[in-house]
Amino acid sequence: MKITVANAPISYGAFELTVGIDPNVPNGEQILNEVRDAGYAGIDLGPVGYLGDGPVLAERLASRQLGLAGAYLEFPFTDLDALPSLYPELDAMLDTFDAVRSVVPGPVPHPTIADSGSERRRNNPGRSHADHSWGLDDDGWDRMKAGLASVVARCRDRGYEPTFHHETGTYVEAPWEIQRILDISDVGLCLDTGHFFIGGGDPVRAIHEWSGRINHVHVKDALQSVMDGIIADNVPAMNIWSREAFPSFGNGDANVAGVIAALKEIDYEGWLVVEQDIFPQTSERFVQAIDDQKKNRRFLADHQV
Repeated sequence: MKITVANAPISYGAFELTVGIDPNVPNGEQILNEVRDAGYAGIDLGPVGYLGDGPVLAERLASRQLGLAGAYLEFPFTDLDALPSLYPELDAMLDTFDAVRSVVPGPVPHPTIADSGSERRRNNPGRSHADHSWGLDDDGWDRMKAGLASVVARCRDRGYEPTFHHETGTYVEAPWEIQRILDISDVGLCLDTGHFFIGGGDPVRAIHEWSGRINHVHVKDALQSVMDGIIADNVPAMNIWSREAFPSFGNGDANVAGVIAALKEIDYEGWLVVEQDIFPQTSERFVQAIDDQKKNRRFLADHQV
């Protein structure tokens, strides 16, 4: 099958704001076992070291026949002076890819790069779709172009093809901002169906319009009512996690079944990473997350993926 299905630690509530902080977070080896047992073929890296470092990670993945889909890292693309401070983190990510690449199954992992936005954008998510004044000016887009090009080149110099991830609460959130990225660069697009939907777009339409640029997919369902409430209450982007804007598949408005059908129609080939970003606030929610990811995998299997 051309589509290879992975999961991600954040689907289990394991990310930078919980790992090493919340005692209820499952450990990395438990997550690897859950991902394998649920029928996924790979996993995203999550917080560095959570699943294991270097050779340890390689052994853990290989013994479970799991591939590595990629890893996510945000960059201050418009701040050309600050940008080099993130290069060591990027290099560490690529070093991790090097350590596992030759011993794990599945497609090559993608450096999944995103804009880090600004405090103003993070505190006012969902507005740039309707009001372009929330976006960058021409000078800002020029800096974005230069900063993005430097990171893309650094990935390619190491033998990895990056993918650009649009993200709620950043300078690349609304469909028109994503189109601008595609216009100013040749980077591939990581279409995140949930972020795209709450950013004002139709993921199915995007798959057809940008089929030639999509080289990675994060599949989420999403609830429009939750995003509407976040905008109405004027609260920061972090609330997309705490208010659970991304439910299990089939319980939202983002038409996951239509997304899968569209990917098949364009003959998409590569990683399909299941993400259900959550910020668990009880031990019971971590347990539910494990069950949700089994349900998500069954949903995809029911749609022949």
